[in-house]
Amino acid sequence: MKIATDDLSGPEIARFLDEHVRQMRAISPPESKHALDLDALRKPEVTFWVVRDSDSLVGCGALKRLDAGHAELKSMRTMAARKRSGVASLLLEHIIAEAEHMGFTRLSLETGTAEFFLPARKLYEKFGFVYCEPFADYQPDPHSTFMTRTL
Repeated sequence: MKIATDDLSGPEIARFLDEHVRQMRAISPPESKHALDLDALRKPEVTFWVVRDSDSLVGCGALKRLDAGHAELKSMRTMAARKRSGVASLLLEHIIAEAEHMGFTRLSLETGTAEFFLPARKLYEKFGFVYCEPFADYQPDPHSTFMTRTL
């Protein structure tokens, strides 16, 4: 598997992310959906990566700069057929290393509280993320869990 930055211009990643946003909308109420669409992911403060196995897109993730020392993990997704195959761990390890290389000292994330999100929460715990209060512009929300990690 290879991880590379992506400019979000191809139709394959557009479809992959559209499916992600639709799934998040189906699981979470509109006021609790924080998945970024293509336009938001193309902003200068966001770095976006894809994971490919041969030529197949199998995962993606992003890092959004919040301030000089703090970044947010966004848009982590693994292709359904590849869940629990190491794609997310490989990508998360890469993003953490990149965040450190970029000079960030803290990495935070928001994920859901529903059972659907339990594997994601377990993955983040495995990588040293701990539960925290809402950060940045987030507000307390019964459908959101907030996690952070010092780098």
